[in-house]
Amino acid sequence: MILDLKNEEEGLVVSTTEELMRKYDEKYWLEKDIRREFPVEFLNDFMNLGLGSILIPKEYGGGGMKISTACHILYKINAMGGNAYFVHGQYYNTALLVKHAGKRIMEKYFKELGNNAKVLSMALTEPEVGSDTTKIKTFAEKVGDKYVIKGRKIFISRVKYTDFMIIVARTTPYEKAEKKSDGITLFLVDLREGKEGIEMREIKTMSNTNAYEIFIDGLRVPEENVIGEVGKGFYHLLDLLNAERFMISAELIGNAEWFINKAVDYAKQRVVFGKPIGSYQGVQFPIAKVYAELSSLISFFKEGLKLLDEGNDTELVGNYANISKYLASEIAWEAGNVAMDVFGGYGYAIETGIERKLRETRLYKVAPITQNLILAYIAHHILGLPRSY
Repeated sequence: MILDLKNEEEGLVVSTTEELMRKYDEKYWLEKDIRREFPVEFLNDFMNLGLGSILIPKEYGGGGMKISTACHILYKINAMGGNAYFVHGQYYNTALLVKHAGKRIMEKYFKELGNNAKVLSMALTEPEVGSDTTKIKTFAEKVGDKYVIKGRKIFISRVKYTDFMIIVARTTPYEKAEKKSDGITLFLVDLREGKEGIEMREIKTMSNTNAYEIFIDGLRVPEENVIGEVGKGFYHLLDLLNAERFMISAELIGNAEWFINKAVDYAKQRVVFGKPIGSYQGVQFPIAKVYAELSSLISFFKEGLKLLDEGNDTELVGNYANISKYLASEIAWEAGNVAMDVFGGYGYAIETGIERKLRETRLYKVAPITQNLILAYIAHHILGLPRSY
């Protein structure tokens, strides 16, 4: 387990998640992947059980829990054969709102967010910008008591099934901002009121991601739906990104554990040349190696997650978040390939689920941040090497 359960409430959340995953087992996720369907039944049950609102303060109908508990839920979903991709946005977007939305948004929306309304999507990435967030071109112009937004976003997850979307836009052009990181503002858009001003096109991807390109033209958002301070959205995002990277790490730890367990079970049962293949060192050593790597990562991950929960310095937490995400991506990918090798031809067969999980894992070598950008972060911010960009 990646979470040291502190109280009965956390234990109940974990056991509820396990019960949910016994209902939505590997067969369910395999069928959704084959059909490229959104797991709407799972999402509805996830919300009805109160799992989607654990980060919302108790006074607004939520659980008032910490990021570490959300991480453990995401880990548990993946470790039991599911795909937490479809719900992790619920957590990192909620975490952002809890920290920066302000009392007005909380009073208007948080009761609903704690009672099945879903905040799942963040519209940040743009086609010509990628990870250089300060260069986004989507612009929000103040007109009376509303902002009118125009722009284009890409690889935005779950838009079709979300009630709320956080849109990241410039309110000051890049060229006129005092600092390149100034002039970015976050907006909470209530899509239940309609999608006027938004068009979307689904992007078919390697795994079942339900991702979209969206075109925004004339979307009108009330001034009161600004998240945090106008022009300071970039700094608000930094808090979200650390939480998101820990959450992704938790999911990948779950995937790695799933791959290892599958490989071990198969290696014990599969007999070749009169012996279980798990008795051969050529099979044993790769599994043992990736298990050792995963065990080491979990200790580091838990240390960083504790710092995040305690509200420590953003830069210190960022070091742990980035390194955890980097290592989790590498280890889960390695574990997936080890499982594929152990299963041999059966690993390549759809019915085992190995190739599905391997495709789902591969996403996180490039998203939400590429491995090379994390290495650049480590070089610049931790090791003090000259900046490359």
